Formats: sequence, structure tokens, C-alpha cells
Amino acid sequence: MNPMPLVTKDHALVALQNAWPLIVSETRQVLAGELHYQAMIYHALRVAGPVPLMQLGMNVKQWITNVTTDLFKQLDLRHAEGFGGGFEPIPDVVIFGTGAAGNWQRRSYEATLQHMLLAVEVKASERHKSRLRSKDIHFDIRKLAAHRDEVRARGGDFEPVMMIIDVAKDPQERMDSRTLALSRELAGSMGVSLFYVSPDSEFADFPSGGESEHS
Repeated sequence: MNPMPLVTKDHALVALQNAWPLIVSETRQVLAGELHYQAMIYHALRVAGPVPLMQLGMNVKQWITNVTTDLFKQLDLRHAEGFGGGFEPIPDVVIFGTGAAGNWQRRSYEATLQHMLLAVEVKASERHKSRLRSKDIHFDIRKLAAHRDEVRARGGDFEPVMMIIDVAKDPQERMDSRTLALSRELAGSMGVSLFYVSPDSEFADFPSGGESEHS
């Protein structure tokens, strides 16, 4: 049986919430890099969301011309001379509306921007004898917020989600409590949902509703 189409960003967020228990369970069982965890998240969304095949993309290259946000303007300035004029976000996992029609090619950036419902950026504790730092998480939170604002400026909207897979066996390779607290505070202030899983805890914060679920 084919899953029902997802029409709104609220539908997409419910699909992610449905998939979250499977994401938590499976990512706790393996040690991997961010690309592998992205694939696991994609799988969980397909199976437990459930998200239709034609509405779920991964590492989707987009192109935004005439950027309006300060962050994307700064990132555009980093391009070599002659290669500016826009910014290319590549969100890790994206749920699209039906209007994107299963085409995630870079040349279809106008449609993929217009029809985004939810985007997930993933960070994982994969560094040997090191841990995720504030600047790693905070940059992605700001990038998600700027991406959402660029899409809103073009008549669309989507739910931005920062997902942290912090399942390293060694506690010294996991985020410290201060870094996590600061990341949650920043995400909340910028309207970005934050999902977190470690070997012994998980939570999902939803700034739009002011809710937080813990275990």
C-alpha cells in the first residue's frame, strides 16, 4: 500500500516524529559517520513516517540566486571571483511536497525550493578523541534558519530540523552539557526544531509549539 501524500510542513513533521523512535533505536546500535546516519534517517522516514518515495530526497543540491539573508550573503562572498551570484545549500534529508515530482536534480532548484516541507541537517559524534563543538552545531542551525527565510522570501516555507546523533561509546567523545544547552537555546531562538539522541537519552524540541519530549 502506498503512503498517503504529505501536503503541509505539519504533515512532514508528524512523519519525522513517527520515524524518530526507529531512528533512535537503530542509530544507537551502530557507530558510523554522518553520511551513514543520513541513510538510516532516510530509511526510517520511508518505513515509519511513512514518507512516499517521490517526496523524500537526500543531499539535494539547490541553488539560490539573489540571496536575501545575511548568512547566505556572507557565504556567497566566499566564492572565487566570477563564481558568485548565489549560494548552494545541500540539505541532508528533505521531505518535499508533491509538486517537486520526485526530481531532485540541481537544475530543478526552483521546484525543490518552492516545494520543501521539512529539511534535516545531521551532525554525529564520529571524531576520535574529540567531540562535537558549539560552532559545528550552531553553524548548521543558522544555516537552516537562513535557508528557511530564503524559501519564505520566495513564497514557500518548511520546517527546519537540526538532528544530533551523539551515540559515541566514550563519554569524552559526546557533547558536553553546556554545548548541548547552548545549542538548544540557539535553535529555540531561531525557530529550528532540535532532535537529539545519545546512548542513554533522547529528546525532540519544537520551538514553534514550545514543546519538549524527553526520555
